[in-house]
Amino acid sequence: MITTPFSSTSRLNKEIVINTDLVIAGGGLAGVCAAITAARAGSRVVLVQDRPVLGGNASSEVRLWALGATSHMGNNNRWSREGGVIDEIMLDNLKQNQLGNALIFDSILLNKVAAEANITLLLNTAVFQVNKTLATNIDSVLAFCSQNSTQYHINAPLFCDASGDGILAFNAGASFRMGAESCDEFGELMAPKNESTDLLGHSLFFYSKKLDRPVVFTKPDFAYSHEEIAAIPRCKNINGNDSGCKFWWLEFGGVLDTIYQSEDIKWELWKIVYGIWDYIKNSGKFEDVENLTLEWVGTIPGKRESRRFEGHYMLKQQDIVTQHIFDDAVSYGGWAIDLHPAEGIYSDEPACSQFHSKGVYQIPYRCFVSRDIDNLFLAGRIISASHMAFGSTRVMITCAHGGQAVGEAAAFCRELNCKPAALLVPKHMRELQQRLNLNGQSIPLIPISPSLLMQKAKIKVSSTFELNDLRPNGEFKTLDQSLAQLLPLNAGPVPKISVDVRAQTESILICELRISSKTGNYTPDILVERIELPLTPGEQNIDIEFTAELSQQQYGFLCFMRNDTLSLALSDQRITGLCTLLNKVHKAVSNTGRQDPPENSGLDAFEFWTPERRPNGHNLALRLSPALKPYSAEHLRGGFTRPYLGTNAWAAKLDDKNPKIELSWPDNVKISELKLFFDTDADHALETVLMEHPETQMPFCVQTIRVLNAHGEELYACAGNYQSIKVIHFNPPLLSNCLNIEFSHTEAGAPANLFAIEVL
Repeated sequence: MITTPFSSTSRLNKEIVINTDLVIAGGGLAGVCAAITAARAGSRVVLVQDRPVLGGNASSEVRLWALGATSHMGNNNRWSREGGVIDEIMLDNLKQNQLGNALIFDSILLNKVAAEANITLLLNTAVFQVNKTLATNIDSVLAFCSQNSTQYHINAPLFCDASGDGILAFNAGASFRMGAESCDEFGELMAPKNESTDLLGHSLFFYSKKLDRPVVFTKPDFAYSHEEIAAIPRCKNINGNDSGCKFWWLEFGGVLDTIYQSEDIKWELWKIVYGIWDYIKNSGKFEDVENLTLEWVGTIPGKRESRRFEGHYMLKQQDIVTQHIFDDAVSYGGWAIDLHPAEGIYSDEPACSQFHSKGVYQIPYRCFVSRDIDNLFLAGRIISASHMAFGSTRVMITCAHGGQAVGEAAAFCRELNCKPAALLVPKHMRELQQRLNLNGQSIPLIPISPSLLMQKAKIKVSSTFELNDLRPNGEFKTLDQSLAQLLPLNAGPVPKISVDVRAQTESILICELRISSKTGNYTPDILVERIELPLTPGEQNIDIEFTAELSQQQYGFLCFMRNDTLSLALSDQRITGLCTLLNKVHKAVSNTGRQDPPENSGLDAFEFWTPERRPNGHNLALRLSPALKPYSAEHLRGGFTRPYLGTNAWAAKLDDKNPKIELSWPDNVKISELKLFFDTDADHALETVLMEHPETQMPFCVQTIRVLNAHGEELYACAGNYQSIKVIHFNPPLLSNCLNIEFSHTEAGAPANLFAIEVL
């Protein structure tokens, strides 16, 4: 029994003092990826999260699907899914959570963080005070956990604010902005003429479920009436069959203070959501709703915008549109510049305006470092970006990818005993970029520099796939939309291409060879040559011979223009670095087949050519003469871990019964680590919730791996790989002049393949 006498003075809460290397405020995807990355690199991390679960807007508390550059596969950013820790998390989620259950995604994030011995996770704990002895340096933070009545005093040399509203950076005194800059400040032509306090609002989601019996719903008194709901402009979009984040447009709060009035905004959204559900169930205007029940309503709105903090550089609209190249690039984005009217659901304007660039864009390290506080990193949606650029950088997977850059940088600063800005010198920046890319970051235009061991290795492979014949599967695709086959072409003549065509009537097949105006992009905006081929009714084989020659290696678009009377033969073969695209509409990302922005907006007009999701999206059945040879073993030390200009992959022949790579050296070398980079189809979006996926792992990824020494002795074996990177440690280090790496083939029709090898 505990008996405590009266105290005439106020009691203090229990206090725990923690000394660590890095404090991260905020356990959304940015904070999670920063923490895991720093911890794996040897830093002790305290991750402070003010909610009971991790994930922020991606958690079960909010249930927004997490996305980034792939943009629901609705833009021209091929093979753009973010790599590194967030890729690892998303592939785990695909494997374990194919149906997109938000609770399971919670558990995956918690499991990832709990697995790191260097992370101290404080849930239900909010940072509320920053302590400084110098104006530009944070000494410690205070945080309070409401569940255990404990106050934490956390000391560290480095801090990261990934809290969304920037509570740590705000309390530290860092400069910030809220609202939109005028077009004159940065020359952003899409920005408003005058600066504005308008913001993007909050959204609150709900889930419904159909039962096998009627369900009655009685609305709470605080909910809006049928008449009030019907009068809200955007409620004309209500579809009784929608659920979850398909109601992303239930948005409010952009005309208010999205920090200090956040609770008021939530109550307004509750009034709307419960009123909408009552309207769906009881207004009589929707069919087949009798058996629908309200399964879940969010208790925390998904917040889009509040503070943005000023770093050593502020990303702008032009950087996104022109895909500006930065010496200190550490991350990238690819979501559209996606802005919403501040009035949200009460606006007569469209729910959003999304304007895409022609490809992905780099984000520089300087955007992640506070310009005012010497030991403060910024991560997530608060990074240094203008309001216009924020419209793209704010989405969760982009935030997560930037979080990995922060975590790696923090660990590097610990090793060098320096402040974040010190990494901006070229030598340190190159090292940071290399460390990030070795862990899967795939910073655009920056390849991995192969180690000395890999540079000196002789590479011998059991076979090499040549692209000369994609076998037909008996199915045909009607050209009710223009269709393109992406092909990795060399400089010089284009091979002769043969396709099988079915024509309902006498017709003309129009075939165009296109390339991108910016090498490395996947927007087919330059017409190289156009051929018109007359067809007779029935099935026939057609030869396509272009006379034009390409000036450099790049992807070409073999475009077959729309003709409803024609269809093309398909193949079941799934080959690394190949895909088909359609010039199609994708309303979820404001894609109507092309982008036609307002005049003088600084944005580009172009067509969208986007893939279909599996199980659709087959390659065309093709025959090429001479064969393309885009799968050289030399790619294994080329440094790129996804297609760029070419496939950047080695692939074995399909009839190779034992695909194998041999690395050899003239003399014994000391090997401590072998790192393999697999193809997990970075073109495929992996939405975390609501969207179901057709598979639990990517069909291109090699699952079975064996590593043997020169004497055929097995050093490592794995039978269930589904991740992009496999790291094999040799402890103690291996002394050998040879390594043999054996694979199985992947799924039927997909050859064994690998992007890169690193030997350390």
